[in-house]
Amino acid sequence: MIKFKTVQIILLLLIANVTLAQEKAIDLFTVPLSSPGSPGKLVIDQITGSITVDAYEGAEVIIKASFGSEKRHYQEDKKDNNRNGMKRINGSSLNVSAEEKNNVVQVVNEQWNRITNLQVKVPRNFSLKLSTVNDGNILVNGVNGEMEISNVNGEITLQDVSGSASADTVNGDVKVNFNSIESGANMAFSSLNGDLDITFPSSLKADVKAKSDMGEVFTDFEMEVSETKPEVSKNENSGTYKVSVEQWVRGKINGGGPEMIFKTFNGDILIRSK
Repeated sequence: MIKFKTVQIILLLLIANVTLAQEKAIDLFTVPLSSPGSPGKLVIDQITGSITVDAYEGAEVIIKASFGSEKRHYQEDKKDNNRNGMKRINGSSLNVSAEEKNNVVQVVNEQWNRITNLQVKVPRNFSLKLSTVNDGNILVNGVNGEMEISNVNGEITLQDVSGSASADTVNGDVKVNFNSIESGANMAFSSLNGDLDITFPSSLKADVKAKSDMGEVFTDFEMEVSETKPEVSKNENSGTYKVSVEQWVRGKINGGGPEMIFKTFNGDILIRSK
């Protein structure tokens, strides 16, 4: 029989005397797993705020949150206490829920008008799928698993992690420090405006593909760089030829292996060995 659990936060905190504008951490809930001790997965997809995930030696998922100020446009809407002849009622609501099924924990944050910073503890062997958009960074510490991390206006930092990762942001740096990596796993790291600073174990075997339009590529690995050859294409209608040179840096580390892609537009790429 499939176990299915839902934890619904009736933190519909109708706040009369307590203000959530203060940055104070609140214990939301603890989510038990269907199979404690087995690998699991955490899924968070929110609009506003930071996400911090720390590994610990427990067997449950523990979720806390702190709350920042309301979004500016929402504050401006409330400046007029008498709108169209109606009286404003002081109050605010927070609707956060968590659902667990087969060791997959999904956190749903429906609070769109207030910055919500989530702080989560997970068992060490856990995969992650994390996403935020505005007013926050994503930080992961000590997790071992498959990580899919996405941000838009903020940084991504994965510290002392193991396994595999794909991480992309638009405005921010991506910093990753691997203790160990999953053998044979392809990985990708990208930003539009930011540096990529990725540290791998010295035993890394990889086929590297890297590109920075407005920056440089650096590494302290011994990399066998492939020669870039011009590509010739013909326009069948006009009969003209076009010669172009690929801007990607390609190379092999320790003889080659799974593909590692690094791409940024305005920033440097640093591929480090430890």
